Amino acid sequence: MSRDVRSRVEVLQGTLELLILRTLLAGPTHGHAIAKHIHRTSEELLQIETGSLYPALHRLEAKGWILASWELSNKGKRARFYRLTPLGRKQLVTERSKWETFSRAVALILNPADRETE
Repeated sequence: MSRDVRSRVEVLQGTLELLILRTLLAGPTHGHAIAKHIHRTSEELLQIETGSLYPALHRLEAKGWILASWELSNKGKRARFYRLTPLGRKQLVTERSKWETFSRAVALILNPADRETE
């Protein structure tokens, strides 16, 4: 896949919150590291822009799914670190289930021949 096509992949609305929750399952981290992890783990298909990331983090914090605190990064700079709350862990299970149902439904529509041969 060419770089031009990769750069055009966009995250569906609501999906970013799921990706953030899943990223934070590994432990507390700061915003830039969250975006970098999503980018790297998606084989560079997804690039999360600052203008999308931080509003999503604020929404998750307002819902009580994550907590934020100021800490020192590995480079000795002050950064806001985010961590999952117990409620956020439960919500991750719910959101993942919703995503799996949604992606199955889309796959059924996109690949009707698979069902027609059954």
